[in-house]
Amino acid sequence: MEKPNQFRGHYRKLCRHLEKLTPTTFQELRQNADLAFLNQGITFTVYHDNQGTERIMPFDLFPRMIPAKEWTHIEKGLMQRVTALNLFLNDIYHKQTILKDNIIPRTYVESAAHFRKALIGFRVPKNIYLHICGTDLIRDAQGNYLVLEDNARTPSGVSYLLENRQTLKRIFPTLFETHQVRPVEHYPQELLRLLHYVAPCTDPTIVLLTPGIYNSAYFEHSFLARQMGIPIVEGRDLDVIRNKVYARTTQGLQPVHVIYRRVDDDFLDPLVFRKDSALGVPGLFEAYRRGNVNLINAIGTGVVDDKMIYAFVPDMIRYYLKEEPILPNVPTYLAYRPEDKKFILENLPSLVVKAANESGGYGMLIGPHASRREIQKFRELIQANPRNYIAQPTIALSRHPCYCNSKWEGRHIDLRPYVLNGEKISIIPGGLTRVALKKGSLVVNSSQGGGSKDTWVLKSEKKER
Repeated sequence: MEKPNQFRGHYRKLCRHLEKLTPTTFQELRQNADLAFLNQGITFTVYHDNQGTERIMPFDLFPRMIPAKEWTHIEKGLMQRVTALNLFLNDIYHKQTILKDNIIPRTYVESAAHFRKALIGFRVPKNIYLHICGTDLIRDAQGNYLVLEDNARTPSGVSYLLENRQTLKRIFPTLFETHQVRPVEHYPQELLRLLHYVAPCTDPTIVLLTPGIYNSAYFEHSFLARQMGIPIVEGRDLDVIRNKVYARTTQGLQPVHVIYRRVDDDFLDPLVFRKDSALGVPGLFEAYRRGNVNLINAIGTGVVDDKMIYAFVPDMIRYYLKEEPILPNVPTYLAYRPEDKKFILENLPSLVVKAANESGGYGMLIGPHASRREIQKFRELIQANPRNYIAQPTIALSRHPCYCNSKWEGRHIDLRPYVLNGEKISIIPGGLTRVALKKGSLVVNSSQGGGSKDTWVLKSEKKER
């Protein structure tokens, strides 16, 4: 909104359309959307919940709209960021110049949970480590887009982006053309093109490796495999023979050349990483190291998911690209630095504290909403392991109208665009807009009661009056 209760110009046409709908009609459309999600099994899994693990993803009918000029800014910023992150990964696994020049303290990288010494000196195909990145963005009170975090291991959520679009097209079939909304449906084909580009041979066999049906993102794994027309496999479906990977099929062993893995490094190969892993494939790392199979994302990319490493991405951009960051970070304090730790401990009630390697809204303290007991718990956690905690000021996330409890209310939102880094960098216009459906909450993760809405990137700059 431009002012309280006043919509920005690019929303006015849509608002005029929605105002013509009666509350009863809108409620019926909303129920139709819920039914469509239920029938298609668009679910996510919540761990450690006594009410059941599998839930339908909550979906809000009012789309988020991003003008063309704003999207161009976001797109340039994301391309710059992913380029720098990939150069950083290539550097720390080879020459380590950024560490030698002390732009980032060596101990920060080498103590990162997902830094893989086994990758040092290993040249990945086409020097691409980070093939797929989901970077979370928020808008502050001044309307600036800020980077909240990077998701570089196995970024999830793109299936909800695609299903949100399909559902809204069925509910409001005429609105997309009149609003000049840019399409997103080509994401699976773009991803498949990337997987072919980084294959070690022509005419490769490509599979998607999933931990299995009990994984929180299994819906997405099966959805993407189906959309790309590639097999979905578990570790037990693959075998490594003389350093080559094969899939067990009804026609016998089938060579595999590219694995879009949705399994974390730790569980990929019990001969190299966690020996108790039943999800991985013994010998997979050696097949990878010999260039017989490529893994998407590369092993070791998770180091940039570390929230302490995130704090240095602006420095990476300046160091490698000699440019100023287009999309700034949220100001970040590192408990690993004594002066920052002192500040954090003295200001816990006003800060957001995050564990360096947690995701999904877990391991967080939102100081202004926390009890004394919760604050004391985090004080002890930080003192016991300062390497594992960062803190940020509480940003007033932008809000968006949502239909909750049979009425319109503002809810905090963020945005996760998906960046594909192959022969060139490409970004699907928009991203997954996540919504904190709990009133006043700043946590948008689905596992914490969040939902989502469709994101419209507009082709035209024309404003409606």
